[in-house]
Amino acid sequence: MKQYQVVILKLQGKTRDDEESLTDLLNERSRSGWAYESAVALSASRILLIFAREA
Repeated sequence: MKQYQVVILKLQGKTRDDEESLTDLLNERSRSGWAYESAVALSASRILLIFAREA
């Protein structure tokens, strides 16, 4: 059985800041055992990220 976690990331509109925020989020979740599953753009400034791990 899989567990899922959804995160909504608000983008700042500055490429370097957005890259750092996304990288930090992905690394943090990875260290906690979560694997990136999918992403959906909710708007020009928000991304919904889905992570999964085995329960």
